[in-house]
Amino acid sequence: MKYMWMSIFLGVLLWSGIEPKDTLTWFLEVLPALIGALVLVSTYRSFKLTSVLYVLILVHCIILMVGGHYTYAEVPLFDGLFGADRNNYDKVGHFVQGFVPAILAREILIRKQVVNGCGWLKLFVVSVVLAFSAFYELIEWWVALLSGEGAEAFLGTQGYVWDTQSDMAMALLGAIAALLLLSKYHDRQLESLPQRVS
Repeated sequence: MKYMWMSIFLGVLLWSGIEPKDTLTWFLEVLPALIGALVLVSTYRSFKLTSVLYVLILVHCIILMVGGHYTYAEVPLFDGLFGADRNNYDKVGHFVQGFVPAILAREILIRKQVVNGCGWLKLFVVSVVLAFSAFYELIEWWVALLSGEGAEAFLGTQGYVWDTQSDMAMALLGAIAALLLLSKYHDRQLESLPQRVS
C-alpha cells in the first residue's frame, strides 16, 4: 500500500507543479502536503497509522495539490456549481481540513491514551480541529501581510467578507461528520493494528 500511496502522491504532485496558475500560490498550497508526506515517511516504522487514515491523508493532499495548481478560486469543476456566485472549492478544502485531522487526532489520542471516555475524546478531537483551523487562518493572514498583492490567490476569499469564519465552520462540520461517520470503522481498524502504541 505504501508504494501505491507514494506513486499517487508523487504523480499528482508532479501534475500540479506543471504550469500552475500562480507559482507562489502552488508552493504555499502544496507545502502542507509535502510536510505531511515527510512526517508520514519518517514515522512509518515507529508509528504506523491505520489504512483508512493513510487514504484520508492522501485525499487531503490531492485536494491541496489541485487547489495549488488552479488556485482555490479557479478550480474548473466548481465555477458556478449549483448556481453559486463564487468558486466553492475552498469550502471543500476546509471541510476536509476538519474531516481528516479529526481522524488523525482521534487515532493519536486513542493510541497514546491521552483522554478517557468517549465524550472527552470527541471534545478533544473537535478542539484540536478548531485550533488547527484557526492557526491555518492565522498563517493565511501572515502570508497575506508578507506577500501583499499576491495574497488574493492564496487566500481565495473572492470578496466574501465572512470567508475566514465560514472556513472554520466548514472545518467544524468536517470534524463532526468524521466522528459521526467513521468512528466505529476507525475503531475496528485500530483493533486490527499489530500492536497498540502506548
